[in-house]
Amino acid sequence: MSGGVGPSGDISFHKDDSHEADVGSAAGRPPRVLGFFSFRQLNSLAVVVVLSASGMVSLEDFAFVLFSVIYMYFLSKVAFPPNSPTSEPPVFGPKNRILGIYVFIAAVVGLYLPIAYIFGGIFEGDKEGIKAAAPHVFLLSSQVFMEGISFFGGFSLPIRVFVPVFYNSKRIFTIVEWLRSEIYKAESEYGGSLRRLHVGRILAVANMAFWSFNLFGFLLPVFLPKAFKIYYGNRKVKD
Repeated sequence: MSGGVGPSGDISFHKDDSHEADVGSAAGRPPRVLGFFSFRQLNSLAVVVVLSASGMVSLEDFAFVLFSVIYMYFLSKVAFPPNSPTSEPPVFGPKNRILGIYVFIAAVVGLYLPIAYIFGGIFEGDKEGIKAAAPHVFLLSSQVFMEGISFFGGFSLPIRVFVPVFYNSKRIFTIVEWLRSEIYKAESEYGGSLRRLHVGRILAVANMAFWSFNLFGFLLPVFLPKAFKIYYGNRKVKD
């Protein structure tokens, strides 16, 4: 999931898919496929279903995901149609080690640790902490799933860029709410351990820093220009 972490913004759930992670499927080689969906997509879909069934996801977040699907197809038809029937080449090569490390860090900071934090909150009765962290995990998992759709659905490269940028921008606001909840959580009224209180704050700050850099330091100034250069370069050659 690049989570917009990276080019296409997905974060990888498996070592074999690490180059496609948060940084995005548009950035690396195509993910392994099981039928139409990749293993990464199925994992992210499972997280989405579990969080949705738990009642921790707001109607606004559901509406955002639905809107992203509709708008993605709209852009594909109106603004950025595919240059060819086959999928366009990725922006970054599959053997980019720095990108692979970046994607791995994104997966750990953005998904693995927050999911562990949510499960820990269930055992410690930290309902406030779970409620604050859940929207970020839900949207990031939805982003990973949508990135797979944009890749396997034959969408153009700009559409594959749209997904991580769109979701990363939205998740910045959910992380701000998570950070505010953790910082203003009164220790005297906190039901969980003091250690969990500090872990929650550190985790929220880490996600705020990482995803802000991912959006403003990677996706917008680096990935987006490269993707458009490839897309319009191919269109010019075709014309």
